[in-house]
Amino acid sequence: MSATAGTAENKAARPQRHSRGKRPRFYATPGLDDAMSMIVVLAQELSVLRDRVDAIERVALKRGIDLAQEIDELELDQAALDARELQRQQLFERLYYVVRKEAHELEQAESKQQYDQVIQETAQA
Repeated sequence: MSATAGTAENKAARPQRHSRGKRPRFYATPGLDDAMSMIVVLAQELSVLRDRVDAIERVALKRGIDLAQEIDELELDQAALDARELQRQQLFERLYYVVRKEAHELEQAESKQQYDQVIQETAQA
């Protein structure tokens, strides 16, 4: 729910940057660091959302608008539903970023190991 929602297409078109090297680990239990990372992302999203809802309610109240009734009566068109779906997918991208990054790194490591093994076998033949 960013204030620059109109630039969502621009953000989607940019390649995603990845930090290099191993991520620091704070917990001994496998996967707990990833889960905590996801929780932090969700907490950030929730905080931003609460701030925006609060601002919307305050602005509407100043103008005498009953937001609760308006929201209950709201019917979204397909464009609005599509925009919400895009926002939801972008949230999931941020939420699962670390897990996908680590899976990609493991895949790259396995590919390198397989490559090294083929080279070694070829050199021995």
